[in-house]
Order: sequence, then C-alpha cells, then structure tokens
Amino acid sequence: MIGLFDSGLGGLTVVRRVRELLPRADLLFFADQAHVPYGDRTPDDLDRLMRANIAWLDARGVDRIVVACNTSCAIADTYGWPTVRAEIFDLIDSAVIAVRRTNARRIGVVATAATIRSGAYGRRLRAALPGSEVWEVAAPTLVPLVEAGKIAGDEPRAAVAEACAHLPRELDAVVLACTHFPVLAEHFTAALGAHVPQIDPALVQAERVAQAVERAGMTAEAGRTRYVTNGDAALFAPNVARITGEANPSVEEFAAPAFEFDGRA
Repeated sequence: MIGLFDSGLGGLTVVRRVRELLPRADLLFFADQAHVPYGDRTPDDLDRLMRANIAWLDARGVDRIVVACNTSCAIADTYGWPTVRAEIFDLIDSAVIAVRRTNARRIGVVATAATIRSGAYGRRLRAALPGSEVWEVAAPTLVPLVEAGKIAGDEPRAAVAEACAHLPRELDAVVLACTHFPVLAEHFTAALGAHVPQIDPALVQAERVAQAVERAGMTAEAGRTRYVTNGDAALFAPNVARITGEANPSVEEFAAPAFEFDGRA
C-alpha cells in the first residue's frame, strides 16, 4: 500500500497522477485539513506536522510514503526526514528532475509563503542547474481559495495574476510548487501565457513511485483508494470526486491530536 499526505485538497492532484500509473495499487491518502493552510505556520510547527503525518501513515503499514505537500518537503530540506520503515518520496526531488528535462534556465517558482521562506527550491534548482536563474514567489491566497472551492472565476484569476506579476516576463518554465496550484492551471496560463511551460512535480513524483513499485515487484492489490481527513468528510468527498474523477470515493474522518502552535490550536 502507498501512503500520501497533504494539508488538504492539493494532494489529490498527486493521488490522481499515481493512480494513472498504478491502477492496481492500494492507496491511503491523509488530508491534514485541521491545520490547513500550512503556508503561514512557523518552521517548527511545520516540522511537527510533517513528522506526525508521516508517523500516522507509517503506523498503518504503508510501504511507500509519497509526500504530496511541497511545504513539508521544504521543511524537510532543513530539518531532515524522520527515520521510518517506509520509503519517502520528496516532491522537490521530483521537481528538479522535471525542470532538468526541460533544459530551462530562467525558472519561476510559485509556492506557499513557508516554502518560499525556506529557500529550498532556489537552493536545489541552482545546485542541479548551474548558471540558472530562479525567481521564487509566495502566493499565500491561493491555497485558501482552492480549499474553499473557488477554482473558477474572477477571484482566483486575479489572485494568480497578482502572484505572477512578481515574476519576470521572460521565463523558460514556471514550477507550480504547491500541489493545490495545478487546479488553477488555466489562470496561470492567462497570467503568464501559453508559451511558458507549467511544471507540475506530481507527474515525476508518480513516475518515481511507479518505477520503485516495478523494481520491487507489484504485490496483488485491489486498486482501492482510502481517503482520510481530520476535517469535514462531507465537504471533502465532493472535492475528491471533482479533482480525482473517482465516483463515490470512500472518505473517513479521523480525529487528529490537538497541537498547540504559537497559541493557536
């Protein structure tokens, strides 16, 4: 079984890509909606959440943990990943592979504020692509819009345009460095132009886990996906169906432990 986690709906874009390549694999997706959005939390807060989410999946016997949260990967770039039984797949590793395939040298990165503050994308891309120029832009309003279901219309279009206005006009590629952002792809096209490739790290993330499964040998599984949220399952289920295309998804609620973060629950 493959485990995935994110702060909310964005990770479903990774679930969709993994399912496309591994139709027979059993998947377990955990959405930490009790603590969304991650982008405005402190690094210590985010490290605690990342470790709790990985421990939750590892305790349920998953063989691989496909991280579907760029902010968690950015924090792990500084704090390190916890030691667990399952193999962990890092989205930033996948993003670097995807950018290298394009030969891009002028690269935009749009992400949560916490991911941008970490500097992880800039460090990793410049190290992998010597001589490249990387512009990192925080877009803190986008995750709340996606979580609220505001994907179409003037409000998300204006929010994406405002974020992209901080990027240079001539780019070889832009990395959508938050898994919530691919559902806003049409707005990024409107803001940047169709000539700027949009890199969704989920594609390579899914490729990497599919290759790992193939190397290890696929065990007999039923191709089921179990969705768990510590938010409202009734609100989560229709979004699962909309983003993944899965009819009648199985969604459960899980009461997460109460954490205290800077005086906030």
